[in-house]
Amino acid sequence: MNVENEKCVIVVGNDVLDLEGNAHMGIIQFPVPILKGNTKILKKLRTRLFEPQFSELTVVDFSDLAQGCKTYNEFIGKMANTSESRLNYIGIAVCGNKKQINKLTGSMPLLR
Repeated sequence: MNVENEKCVIVVGNDVLDLEGNAHMGIIQFPVPILKGNTKILKKLRTRLFEPQFSELTVVDFSDLAQGCKTYNEFIGKMANTSESRLNYIGIAVCGNKKQINKLTGSMPLLR
């Protein structure tokens, strides 16, 4: 199964069966590094990702605002009334050109 949008293609493998024949949904077919950073580092990274030079990257941010919402409609409403400067990021997923991503995250250590 391929999940695709305009900026990034994520390849998920086929579902697999265990010894008993139970189905398990496929997982992504390439490694996804998880990097470590505090809220200050994440905020700086997210700010940089708004720059035009990184517009081709696919970015999904996870904020405290989103974490506190029970429905997507609640999230939409709260986000519309919240300045980006007030968001505290818990995590950021970035997909796209490896060179650009490394430029942004090269100094961040792997989460272990």
